[in-house]
Amino acid sequence: MARGTDRRTARALLVLGAVVPLAVAGCSSGSGSASGSGSASGGSGLAGKSITLITGVKSDPFYITMTCAAQAEAKAKGIKFTADGSAQWDVSVQRPLIDSVAAARPSGLMISPVDTAALTPSLKQIQSSGTKVALVDTSVTDTSVGVTRISSDNVKGGQVAADALAKEMGEKGSVIVISVKPGVSTTDDRIKGFTQEMAKYPNIKVVPTLYDDDLPATAASQIQSTLAAHPDLGGVFAGNTNTAQGIATGLKQANKQGAVKVVAFDAEPDEVTALKANTIQVLVAQDPAAIGTQAVDQLVNAFQGKPVTPSIGTTMVAITSQNIDDPAVAKYLYKGAC
Repeated sequence: MARGTDRRTARALLVLGAVVPLAVAGCSSGSGSASGSGSASGGSGLAGKSITLITGVKSDPFYITMTCAAQAEAKAKGIKFTADGSAQWDVSVQRPLIDSVAAARPSGLMISPVDTAALTPSLKQIQSSGTKVALVDTSVTDTSVGVTRISSDNVKGGQVAADALAKEMGEKGSVIVISVKPGVSTTDDRIKGFTQEMAKYPNIKVVPTLYDDDLPATAASQIQSTLAAHPDLGGVFAGNTNTAQGIATGLKQANKQGAVKVVAFDAEPDEVTALKANTIQVLVAQDPAAIGTQAVDQLVNAFQGKPVTPSIGTTMVAITSQNIDDPAVAKYLYKGAC
């Protein structure tokens, strides 16, 4: 998501805006558990406390990275930790997981809701039973849900993506956004920021956004049909990891790799491979490890009756083929396992 020929210059421009000090940790698969020894919890009011994490898609490296960091932080605090996630980005898949948590009644719930409204009644019921809720990555519209909300500044990320893509395109041609589905807080904000910023480039035409339901095969088909309908297509903004994978595949199949410029959110392994192959030109990487760590810390504060920060923004960085080997950048790459 940025570019530059000089590594030092690139590093200076990297950070899009850290809002809070961050702690970066490892990661794991979408489910797991950990419990620490009593030393961390002794005398701190944390004995017997537990946290459950429900991620958006448990196989997604973004959420794997978040899970591992949260697990490590919970272990350090002496708190029992369990995690699970949806097999796909769908309310009907996530709701049974929430119902299971409601029955178990953990001390805290970290969750990435897959819809801004549909899951609100279930989450409010969990809160009313005494479970502290932390919304991570995504959120819901009802502001009464959650003691804290931790996420990237996705509007800003969309703006950065627009500027990067405009530069890659030479500020002319058609551009399209392909994203997951309407009603997802993070990707909605990315689209908002992108379209607002792209309006500053009069020679770039933004064609209507397409949604792929988080299916790479659908994104691959959509980019190919868009190429046929818009021969001047010069760029595409991929709203998330799976979409980026599909776009990269579709461009390869259409022999348009590198000709159509791509800016994508996230920095999971397949996206990094596509970046190195020049199928993707810029990655806007989030910091899922920091999100997971901060959420555990804020829930611990809630357990102990200490002040809780209601909203936390985490760092994003722009990764290109020129700066990816810089240690200050490489630490933001997502992992597939702890």
